[in-house]
Amino acid sequence: MNDETPQLQIVHDLARQRFEADVAGGVAHTDYQRVGDTLHMMHTEVPPASEGRGVAAALVEAALDYAAANGLKVAPLCSYVRAYMRRHPETLPLLASGARV
Repeated sequence: MNDETPQLQIVHDLARQRFEADVAGGVAHTDYQRVGDTLHMMHTEVPPASEGRGVAAALVEAALDYAAANGLKVAPLCSYVRAYMRRHPETLPLLASGARV
């Protein structure tokens, strides 16, 4: 996140299988589907009023931290999550077998 973004309050909504934060313009979120011990990262969305401020990166980081802390693997089906993982090679050990970034 850059200095323009206030500290985000990221919430893990287990029932809806997503990480979300209230931001200017609405709710930003990254959605997943848990399949066994794998989080299938499906979609990341940030309202236009909050784009370009590191919100998506913070949400994806929270999801990947959750996966790591819980011994889960990640299948990055969302193009943003794939790009994030390419930019952060330290996250690559989380990749599910056969998944690509």
